[in-house]
Amino acid sequence: MRSWTQLLLFLVVMVTVVGGIHYYLHARLVRATALETVQRLGFWLTVGSAVLLPAGMFASRLLPRSFGSAVALGTYTWMGLLILALFLTLATEVVRGGATVLELTKVLPEDPERRTFLARILSGGVGLAALALGGFGLASVRAPVQVKPVKVGLKRFPGALDGFRVVQLTDVHVGPTIDGEWLRGVVARVNALEPDVIAITGDLVDGSVEELREHVAPLAELRAKHGVYFVTGNHEYYSGVDAWIEELTRLGVRVLRNERVSIGDERGSFDLAGVDDYRAKGFGRGHGADLDKALGGRDPEREVVLLAHQPKHAFEAEKHGVGLQLSGHTHGGQIFPWGFFVRLDQTFVAGLDRLGDTLVYTSCGTGYWGPPMRVGAPAEITLLELSRSA
Repeated sequence: MRSWTQLLLFLVVMVTVVGGIHYYLHARLVRATALETVQRLGFWLTVGSAVLLPAGMFASRLLPRSFGSAVALGTYTWMGLLILALFLTLATEVVRGGATVLELTKVLPEDPERRTFLARILSGGVGLAALALGGFGLASVRAPVQVKPVKVGLKRFPGALDGFRVVQLTDVHVGPTIDGEWLRGVVARVNALEPDVIAITGDLVDGSVEELREHVAPLAELRAKHGVYFVTGNHEYYSGVDAWIEELTRLGVRVLRNERVSIGDERGSFDLAGVDDYRAKGFGRGHGADLDKALGGRDPEREVVLLAHQPKHAFEAEKHGVGLQLSGHTHGGQIFPWGFFVRLDQTFVAGLDRLGDTLVYTSCGTGYWGPPMRVGAPAEITLLELSRSA
């Protein structure tokens, strides 16, 4: 009964949001132009988009992958263009508002024709800018993922391990539009870095093991001196988390579930810990983040690096004396300026931040979710070089 209620609530919210966005864009970009042909075509385009966008999202999951991937690519590309058009249209409200103020204060006389002309200019500008930015965003995710080097100094890090190389992958989102061939290229780039540890901080997949087994198989080729580690993200819990934990283990990836391991040798070592996703407890079956369990009883003189999908773990991690937390989840906003809204939920969105004595590195992500584009938040393979600081 609860699942049906949640599904109904989700559908109501989705219809309301999708409908509201389309109504707003139609009002500003179509109706305000007062051009009969534009209004006629724009009306049907708006209605068709509002219906086909959610339909395409569902169809891409139900159809065989050969067809579903094509449907997903088209659907999510259109979604990305709509998001860009929405942000750009919201930005034009400054111009519209300014013109209205000038009329109300009698600086300019009221002129309906001038308002209509301004609406046409803004509508055309938004359309062209959305297409240009969308094209740039599409090209950015088709290009090879860049390696982002980050140097991190930690007070308790063993000096004998200075220069220790951790490669972080996160938010890969292998699924309808990201496949095994693309992942194989990422694996090759990671191995070329000769990492000491590879850390995958969640949201690896969007789909079941049965759907994606062959596309995730390249992970078995990852090579690191001290191993490959993984923690769950929220999308694993939408995709059959227990089956994925079993599959990743079969591929040679160590899944850290509220636990820690010692990394290093007799010259020096540190603790590497990992926790379930921040909201995993809601899925039951023993899942749920537990930092007390992961870090309880450890030697406080030893450095600890924590793998946690969502950056907001940092507030508890700081209380436990974590030196460095590696996270993802935010995608850096993926499409500017969405990162400003992400910050309302996560505080840390991209790059290296500090919370008390805890450093938090939030990756922009290696893949993408939804729209196959990135604008202002490039994908990354993060190469963290750890050393001892004063």
